[in-house]
Amino acid sequence: MQLKTLILPLLFTIPLAGCGLVYKVDIPQGNYIEAKQVAQLRQGMSQEQVRFLLGNPMSLDGFNHDRWVYLYYLKPGRGKVEQKQLILDFTNDALISVTGDYPAPAAFEQGL
Repeated sequence: MQLKTLILPLLFTIPLAGCGLVYKVDIPQGNYIEAKQVAQLRQGMSQEQVRFLLGNPMSLDGFNHDRWVYLYYLKPGRGKVEQKQLILDFTNDALISVTGDYPAPAAFEQGL
C-alpha cells in the first residue's frame, strides 16, 4: 500500500516536469538588414541601386511612392521581441534621406 502511494504521485508529476523543455521556434518576418549594408547607402543613389543593395522594401507608402519602408520583426521562442525599421526617402529617383533604427552613414552626405 505504501509503495502505491509513493509511485502514483510520481507518475503524474514526471510528465509535467518536461513542459518547460518544449522547443519554441524563432519567427522572423520582413527584411533583415545589417548595419554594414546601411553603411553603403549614399545620398543620390538610384532606387535600382538601393534595391540591389537592400532588396525589395517590405512596404511602399500608398500615398508617397518615393518613401520605402524596410521592416524587420523577430519573435524568438524565448526572449524579447525585436523590431527594426529603416525608412528611405527618394526625390526624382535619387535617395535623399535615411531614418529609422539605423543611423545614417557618416559618408552619406558625400554622395556617390
